[in-house]
Amino acid sequence: MFSESSLLPIIAILPFLGALVPGVMIRAGRTACASFAAVPTILALVLLGSLAPGVMDGTVYTAELTWMPQLGLEAAFFLDGLGLLFAGMILGVGLLITLYARFYLSGEDPMGQFYTYLLLFQGAMLGIVLSDNILLLLVFWELTSLSSFLLIGYWKHLPEGRQGARMALTVTGAGGLAMIGGMLILGNIVGSYNLTDILAAGEQIKASDWYTPAVLLILLGAFTKSAQFPFHFWLPHAMAAPTPVSAYLHSATMVKAGVFLMARMWPALAGTDLWFYTVATVGLITMVLGAVIALFKDDLKALLAFSTVSHLGLLTMLLGFGTAEAAIAAVFHIINHLTFKAALFMTAGIIDHETHTRDIKRLGGLAKLMPITATIGTIAALSMAGIPLFNGFLSKEAMLYEAAHTTWYENPWIVGALSTLGALFSVAYSLRFIFHTFGGKVRDDYPSHPHDPPLGLWASPAILCVLVVAIGVAPFLADDVVRMAAQAVTGEDLEVHFAIWHGVNTALLMSIAAIVGGAILLALHRPLDRAWLATPRPEAKVIFDSVLGGIVSVMRSLTTGLHNGAITRYLAVFVAVTTAVGVSAYFSGDAGPQTRELLPVPPVVFIGWVLLMAAVVMVVMFHRTRFRALVVIGIIGLMISGGFIYLSAPDLALTQISVETVTILLLLLALHFLPKETHAESSPLRRGSDATIAIVAGLAVAGLAFAFMTRDFSTISDFHLANAKSGGGGTNVVNVILVDFRGYDTYGEIIVLGIAGLAIFALMETLLNGPAGRRLRNADLSADRSMDRHPLMMVVATRLMLPIAMMVGIYIFLRGHNEPGGGFVAGLVFSIALLMQYMASGFAWTTRRQKIEYHGMIGAGVLIAGLTGIGSWMASRPFMTTSYGYFHFPPIEEFELATAMLFDLGVFLCVLGSVMLMLYGLSRLARHAGETVNEEPMEYDPSRSPDAAVVTEEVR
Repeated sequence: MFSESSLLPIIAILPFLGALVPGVMIRAGRTACASFAAVPTILALVLLGSLAPGVMDGTVYTAELTWMPQLGLEAAFFLDGLGLLFAGMILGVGLLITLYARFYLSGEDPMGQFYTYLLLFQGAMLGIVLSDNILLLLVFWELTSLSSFLLIGYWKHLPEGRQGARMALTVTGAGGLAMIGGMLILGNIVGSYNLTDILAAGEQIKASDWYTPAVLLILLGAFTKSAQFPFHFWLPHAMAAPTPVSAYLHSATMVKAGVFLMARMWPALAGTDLWFYTVATVGLITMVLGAVIALFKDDLKALLAFSTVSHLGLLTMLLGFGTAEAAIAAVFHIINHLTFKAALFMTAGIIDHETHTRDIKRLGGLAKLMPITATIGTIAALSMAGIPLFNGFLSKEAMLYEAAHTTWYENPWIVGALSTLGALFSVAYSLRFIFHTFGGKVRDDYPSHPHDPPLGLWASPAILCVLVVAIGVAPFLADDVVRMAAQAVTGEDLEVHFAIWHGVNTALLMSIAAIVGGAILLALHRPLDRAWLATPRPEAKVIFDSVLGGIVSVMRSLTTGLHNGAITRYLAVFVAVTTAVGVSAYFSGDAGPQTRELLPVPPVVFIGWVLLMAAVVMVVMFHRTRFRALVVIGIIGLMISGGFIYLSAPDLALTQISVETVTILLLLLALHFLPKETHAESSPLRRGSDATIAIVAGLAVAGLAFAFMTRDFSTISDFHLANAKSGGGGTNVVNVILVDFRGYDTYGEIIVLGIAGLAIFALMETLLNGPAGRRLRNADLSADRSMDRHPLMMVVATRLMLPIAMMVGIYIFLRGHNEPGGGFVAGLVFSIALLMQYMASGFAWTTRRQKIEYHGMIGAGVLIAGLTGIGSWMASRPFMTTSYGYFHFPPIEEFELATAMLFDLGVFLCVLGSVMLMLYGLSRLARHAGETVNEEPMEYDPSRSPDAAVVTEEVR
């Protein structure tokens, strides 16, 4: 049954789905690309608007997609007043930025890529504000760091863009790691990872001994994301991004994520001395420091960046006060800051776009040349300064009122005084933005002759300025929205009423002092600027680079000392330590008495065990002769398969035989490019220590296995046996475990297998293009080649066997859910059949008949398996849960169909693609080494001379 709450996951996923479109639509033109990029944002905004009336009336919408409820893993979403406010800001400004970017980006900029990154970031931000599960929130939180990295570094040709992106990722990523720890602590305190449960358990959290570390870790995440002191330095360096990115990330989204987190966690964490002195103090310092630095920045975007730092500090300080009135003021300023700051960033972009400079000292007089841009910029800057009749004045008054009534360490005036100082500098840099950019005489040395841009470029900031003026002259328009969001922050019923005039009070006097003082500072800017430049001061970027360089240096020394590249050393240390820990645990614990009698050993089994031990010893003895060692390893694998059959594990035996065959074939092909023998590299002492470690570890594992097999213990096997048929629809318990009960594990394993295939292919590519590739091309391997490398009998046999092997593979695939088999084994059977074609008829003959790209096969397999798991959600069942049914179509007998077959198909494709891609990499090595290529089998004529018998083909 449809419910309005079910729209929440759709709203959250729409931007991610939309991110797939711009890269394709850019072929249809820039306007088409921008239009299609706007569609998911518009749809999400419409769906959000349909829920807005209910939220305004106090309804909280919740939606949940269960995944692993036992671990608290679920895709849970909820929408209250605060979430609605931020989601509306993210989507609304995102739509304006989409329009603005269409006209801002040049024809040389990859616009499709830009809109893809923008929508990915938009989806991550929506996920943060809509999440009702803190683990899900953490995933989206890190996604914002990654997607913002792509956006900030969008202009890859600019070194400052790449550096700004790395700096932002480093700082916000490190804060995110700290935040993960804090959130996990909260979940442990409350016993739930649902955000609604955590917000309702405020008293329990504050009474916990773990409250302090939880708060500090979470605040680290919030402070780094919202550029609070001492982490404020990353945001100005992120200004190297295109202006649409700056306008979006640094007005409504990324930097507000930390503010949102503090507002969201306010009911659970606020109201203590730790919260007040940490949050309010950091916010106050950031507000004043950012405002002071902003006044002396000549780059328009740098000025706006530090002003953003200052206003984020203002918001942080208000949330740190911990009162309902301060929360109301914070919510109101969140809205106002969005409107004037996004408009200002876009105005700065227009100026840069038209004049080709953002240096204030090279501007001035633009009001006459760019009247529309000047009007928009002036309105937004006056609001930022807190001038009456603009919305910034109202929230600034509310801030000053709260600051004037806040006591800090029994000092009743310091917070108010410093807040006034911050407001004073805010007025000064806002007036500088206006008068030094638009005021004065028209100059004749602009880098480019300025003029107002077309409508598409100034429409977005103009719309925001309409809101600036509308709220400024009619503040009651914001009452209901602010009340809705503030109630969600505080959890209390609030009365909200904004007005332009509240009489003569402390806040008004502080505001007047800030305006007058700001005007005086502007008049004195030139001498103050000279003093500022002459004053030595620490550079945050230099400190960051030094600290980062020191960390890298220490880590490099540590890594070099521990990782010297000798895998024998790694294995020896790992095995020795693991064995020592295991032996210590075994003897310090109590394994309990032996409860099972030993079974008699049949003579055949004993003989097989002796032969197996002998084969293992032979591998050790012959390991330097690679071919002999490989043959013996194949024998060991087959003997282990026989052991599986004896122990009634046909699925394992079938898998082992298939894997062993494929592995041996691939290794045989690889041995062609390796020396026949390995030189002795280890000293006798080293070999002795290695042998000792291996024997002790082997005996320890054998002892552990013996202890398990001779004692009764409970496992999950009973559950699998009892529920394989009823829950998974199959009687082959092993297959049901792989595709249903542990389907997520299998999904991860096929991804790893696919990555391995792609990595081997990439390594081969690197090898062929490097020194080793040149040595291969110059090598003379003719002495090792058989004159009859593709004998007719083998060719005929393998081609006759190909359809038979494929039929066997299909049969094994179809029966896998109820009998031994499945997609993994079927993929290996197909791989063996195709491998034999390569070996019998040659690489070139087989490759020319290849119709499907192996890379695509791996991707299709992973995609099919993933979509099958996601399909479970459509039936309101956990991820990777199998659905099945029985069907009867006369004259065919009744048969079963299960969604597990689709998952198994994905496994099949991924296995086949990975194996064949590995083989393809080896075949390229062979051809680059001068391997002869027969056009057809049996081309060798014994009557001809050896030189004339070889037909070569140049392979590109």
